[in-house]
Amino acid sequence: MSKKKLLIATGGGDCPGLNAVIRGICKRAKKSKEWDVYGSKEAFNGVWSEPPYIIPLTSKRTAGIHVKGGTILKTTNKADPLHYPVKDESGNVKFEDRTKELVERIKDLGFDAVINIGGDGSQRISKALYDHGLPVVGVPKTIDNDLAGTDMTFGFQTAVQIATDSFDKLVTTAESHHRVMIMEVMGRDAGWIALHTAIAGGAEICLIPEIPYDINKLVKRIESRYEKGRGFVNIVIAEGAKPKDGTVVSREGEVGSKHVKLGGVAFELSSQLKEVGVRAEIRETVLGHVQRGGTPSAFDRVLASAFGVRAFEMVMDGAFGKMVAFVNNDFVEVPLDAATKENKVVNPEGFLVQAAKGLGISFGI
Repeated sequence: MSKKKLLIATGGGDCPGLNAVIRGICKRAKKSKEWDVYGSKEAFNGVWSEPPYIIPLTSKRTAGIHVKGGTILKTTNKADPLHYPVKDESGNVKFEDRTKELVERIKDLGFDAVINIGGDGSQRISKALYDHGLPVVGVPKTIDNDLAGTDMTFGFQTAVQIATDSFDKLVTTAESHHRVMIMEVMGRDAGWIALHTAIAGGAEICLIPEIPYDINKLVKRIESRYEKGRGFVNIVIAEGAKPKDGTVVSREGEVGSKHVKLGGVAFELSSQLKEVGVRAEIRETVLGHVQRGGTPSAFDRVLASAFGVRAFEMVMDGAFGKMVAFVNNDFVEVPLDAATKENKVVNPEGFLVQAAKGLGISFGI
């Protein structure tokens, strides 16, 4: 009897732990002896390619990859079938919904099921593919930790550790030079990385998208630090943070992408502080993509590996239209529509924010 065929895709931004998920799926599939596993290169671009850029995920190809960052399948955020970029005759890019066509191509290639590994955008694609009749299971991936339906996404803990290590180094140079150090971290519309890093690193100020800040309150906090003779301040700011009545610092994405690019808020904050009279020297650090690169932490390897095993077992059970999730320290199934109906953001009234305040961290309010 011929084996069934499973296709794996990794979409969106790269993330520590992607390879551990791929390995987990493949090792569990090998144990079942009923499925052959393949990978689509660069998300679903591998399916769109002529000829298809799809590779067999053999034991040799996936051996030991759980310790490596990135993804052996490569990834992109420019293969969204819901908004697929197409150039018209004049060379302008327009976006078309090619979901139905993608489902037909995957089925024509003989695949019986798909595991789509990605964040909110990728899981919206999973839901659309499922609604068009494709058997799909989702795996939650994002360093932002903003995907609903799961307590934790893999990649987040590694990003926090990288950010905290960097912050620790900035504390010593801030103290040595009596400076205000501003460190910008990723997270888009969610402040999870910034909040965790601020608590772990002992920041004086933490600015997140969920709590718009008052620049005058920040000035008072900074001045109080210098008045007490400590003479330095360390600030963590999320890329999506904004002042009250202000806007997020952003710019248009590249051609072929619907994503707005965030970044540069550290320099914007620095400029604002100087304009309102902060006299201390200010330096800015933007961590950028170092947060999503490199070797995954032990926690993320465990989480990602377990996600991979559970996702494949969902395929065997026919639990399609769902995403594996980590809830209350257990691995469960949640409907894709529940996972994508809204972003999971920091609750300004939640205990973690209150704990940060209890530690003396200011949110500029």
